[in-house]
Amino acid sequence: MQDEIGTAVTEDAITISPGPRFRTAMILAIVADALQIVLFPVFVEGALSPADDVLDFGIGALMVHLLGWHWEFLPSFIAKLVPGVDLVPLWTIAVANVYRKSKAIAVTTAQPHDPPPALKDPEGY
Repeated sequence: MQDEIGTAVTEDAITISPGPRFRTAMILAIVADALQIVLFPVFVEGALSPADDVLDFGIGALMVHLLGWHWEFLPSFIAKLVPGVDLVPLWTIAVANVYRKSKAIAVTTAQPHDPPPALKDPEGY
């Protein structure tokens, strides 16, 4: 199928760039962490709090949906089960770490790795 300009248009699914997904994940992580800090008495019980469990399961599922599975989410989820740890913004830290690692991977794959220039021997050998 071609459009009016003559370029080929495929029926493939549209892929969303990582930018909006990371922004959405970061906003959700910040909101979740802020809720857990602001509504501290509701979430103070850690694993014994149903509200905390629902929020963490929901945020964890959304993070995996938006960014895919990353090991950074596991310590975040486990630490949220400990009473009082909800004062640490672990979801925000996890998303920031995933973003940092994805940028590092993008930079290393985008830059060609030229072999180092050969050292010249002053004797000409």
